[in-house]
Amino acid sequence: MSRSFPEPFAEGTHLQPNKVCPVVLRRSGGGMDLLAFEHPLAGRQLVKGTIEPGEDVAAAALRELAEESGIRTASVSRMLGIWSSGFERQVWAFVECVPEQPLPDAWAHDAPDDGGHTFRFFWHPLHQPADPACWHLVFREAMQQIAGRIRRHCDTVE
Repeated sequence: MSRSFPEPFAEGTHLQPNKVCPVVLRRSGGGMDLLAFEHPLAGRQLVKGTIEPGEDVAAAALRELAEESGIRTASVSRMLGIWSSGFERQVWAFVECVPEQPLPDAWAHDAPDDGGHTFRFFWHPLHQPADPACWHLVFREAMQQIAGRIRRHCDTVE
């Protein structure tokens, strides 16, 4: 079930997102891991997709999570804000999603994107920089954005 969130989700900004990135986290050791996947043609990525016309951002996050990862039972816990990526006019909404069931360390999912691809999912330590040889610049920068937003949230909670 999705919740409706006011727009914009970041104070002082009036950017309207056209992409959504469902952020799935898990605690690991002393840190946090971020759900990511290996695209067979485009390298390592985060789940991300287009917000359809008239679609609620939270609903878009849950839809993209289901389509790309196979995670069909999840809820939105909070909005992490929006980010103008500087890449192809993409403005991303980061939405933290919590699966209802524990997830394995790795799995493969046949996604319908671009005629169908098998995405191989894994957990990337949030504190660990992404290898430029494996990750497109926009996803490396998105991970930095997510890490900063998670750190800020943890600082305000403690």
